[in-house]
Amino acid sequence: MTPELARLLTGLFALLVLGTLAGLALRRVVTSPAGMATVEDVNVRMRSWWLMAGAFVIATVTGGVGSILLFALVSALALREFITLVRSSRADHRTLVAAFFVFTPLQYVLVAVQWYGLFAILIPVYVFMLVPTGMVIMGDTERFLERAATIQWALMVCVYCVSHVPALLLLELDWDQPNALLVFYLVLVVQLSDVFQYVWGKLVGRHRIAPRVSPNKTWEGMIGGVLSATAVGTALWWATPFSPAAAAAMSLVICLAGFAGGLTMAAIKRDRGIKDYGALLPGHGGVLDRIDSLCFAGPIFFHLTRFFF
Repeated sequence: MTPELARLLTGLFALLVLGTLAGLALRRVVTSPAGMATVEDVNVRMRSWWLMAGAFVIATVTGGVGSILLFALVSALALREFITLVRSSRADHRTLVAAFFVFTPLQYVLVAVQWYGLFAILIPVYVFMLVPTGMVIMGDTERFLERAATIQWALMVCVYCVSHVPALLLLELDWDQPNALLVFYLVLVVQLSDVFQYVWGKLVGRHRIAPRVSPNKTWEGMIGGVLSATAVGTALWWATPFSPAAAAAMSLVICLAGFAGGLTMAAIKRDRGIKDYGALLPGHGGVLDRIDSLCFAGPIFFHLTRFFF
């Protein structure tokens, strides 16, 4: 527990308290049916945020093992949500067992032992070839491309991309702080971007970006949310190995990547005809609904940090 991490945790706690108090205050003053529904949605989301923040804080302060185990669990839950989007065949069962009990744990073991060389190519190269090979050996070619692509996409998004968040712990950076600060920084900025986009969209959102994909995403909400989160990320440069200018650039990039991830994952939901990936987190949907932005932001942040710092 460094002073920098303690300050971040204090700030997170203050944000949660302020959000909870604001929700309680709005419940007393808002009277219109539409406004009351929005306020209730905010309060439900806040209760889920307390639970998610608590789990994340515990994982962060326990060091590398805690973070790796948390994100391994997140990947497994997200993988399950993604796989259920498409009806699988009995011929896929062995491949699915390998996805859950071999490929996913192995990816996080590679993070734990800091084997970057294999971590970077295990899923996009070896597993990419193993999945269709194992399926085709079973002899079932009905909807083969759809079934294989679903499992490959699931492993790439839910396991490979997400594993880049705790993989920040394996970077050898030229600074005297624990890399857990970088994990905290990434998750905080990206999740704040989502929250700010939601708030700005509710306040001033008028022009929809992709109405058929995500009707609630507006240009005003996106711009306001990204700029607000970028400002927060810039102000927190002291918790990173970045200069203030570099922190601003990194924050802007991961916020834009997070937005792209959220929009892409929303398109998959529309294609499947569902509203949420699950119902595990009240007010948020499933695990994948909450980490969709991290799926794109995590790998970009990891590789930019590794390349430049």
